[in-house]
Amino acid sequence: MADVFDTANYILEQCGPMTTMKLQKLIYYSQAWSTVWDDDVIFPEAIEAWQNGPVVRELWQDTKGRFRIDTVSKGASTNLTAAQKETIDRVLGFYGSKDAQWLSDLTHMEEPWKLAMNEGQNTEISPAWLVEYYSSIAPAE
Repeated sequence: MADVFDTANYILEQCGPMTTMKLQKLIYYSQAWSTVWDDDVIFPEAIEAWQNGPVVRELWQDTKGRFRIDTVSKGASTNLTAAQKETIDRVLGFYGSKDAQWLSDLTHMEEPWKLAMNEGQNTEISPAWLVEYYSSIAPAE
């Protein structure tokens, strides 16, 4: 199975350098829509509800202290399947042009982040919550 670093590398290859916050949000939306479109997660690492929105702790630890990034230290996009890349491409087509703050604000308006924050900061955003919420709204196209 691919991991969050494989996913991050692919996003950076497709979009170029970006802030760590934006990368975290694009990772989140890739995972969210994969649960709906592909009926599976792209990566096994948990997504947690942090103050500035959803975060994968392992990726945060790898990029800690860096504002803008163009690479991550682990992973390879070649570990992703064609279907996973297609899902990520669709997500990037919709969310990729948005800035980090816009994406963070959007996550704060959506149920999965709110549900997790209601249980306390750093609570895992369950893949089941992603499926339930994102399958109920119009797909990002």
